[in-house]
Amino acid sequence: MGKSTAAARLPRSKGTDMATVYEPKDCARKVRHLVLPGQNRRIVEEFMTILEMREEFDSHGVPIPNKIVMYGPPGTGKTLTAFHIAASLGLPLVLVRLDALIHSHLGETGSNIRRIFDYARSVPCVLFLDEFDAVARTRESGDEVKEMARAVNTLLQCLDEFGDGSVFVAATNLETELDAAIWRRFDTRMTYRMPDEGERCNYIRLLIGEFACSEDAEASAAERLCGCSFADIEQILLKAKRKAIIERAALSREHVELAYREYAPEPAERKPPRPAEAPQPVELI
Repeated sequence: MGKSTAAARLPRSKGTDMATVYEPKDCARKVRHLVLPGQNRRIVEEFMTILEMREEFDSHGVPIPNKIVMYGPPGTGKTLTAFHIAASLGLPLVLVRLDALIHSHLGETGSNIRRIFDYARSVPCVLFLDEFDAVARTRESGDEVKEMARAVNTLLQCLDEFGDGSVFVAATNLETELDAAIWRRFDTRMTYRMPDEGERCNYIRLLIGEFACSEDAEASAAERLCGCSFADIEQILLKAKRKAIIERAALSREHVELAYREYAPEPAERKPPRPAEAPQPVELI
């Protein structure tokens, strides 16, 4: 990707840019295989509709939502959703680099947070902070070092002052560790979970596409990859496809099994479903 005007003005820390910028066309390429449960798809679509009706909402005195927090297990589509939002809005995605944001010197982390938010206020974009818990952890942890508590205070101020020219998206796998005051700053929340059987089968079918495969390859993959995240499923099937290409053969059960054993996905932490939630249909973007 060529260096954009937005990227050229990025604030720097530790001698490096504090974020990586992806232009809308790059974001669109990344989300070809995004899968969203029906509820999250509807949330995103409503979010887009509201932004398109900005003047009408302003006339009613109703604030425009522009802060989204996504939480759930790794590999379930949170990062891809941020890319999808940027592509749909035609805005660059500014992916914050935690290694540049967090600093050991007193006050530097809070200063970096303010600088990256000031940048997003001046340049229309989708500001995306993954592993959000690293800078938004609860201030009640009792840690001896209070640097991060000061950083959280700065983060709260930045969220309050963010305005509506850009969109802020945060993602975390550790939602229970976020500071309670942080939650109140988000007008849109999205829950992610491991794919169920229907989502897993649809995703495998999408990834295999027109690739030649044996009759039992798809069904065996759906069974073998039970419990895997979307990200794990994609990597295992890519590895299986490579094996089939090397052998100049159709994708088979054996290719999937060998790829699974080599990739060795870590067991996913399973959480009991919420009683009030019914299973949601999967939708492909």
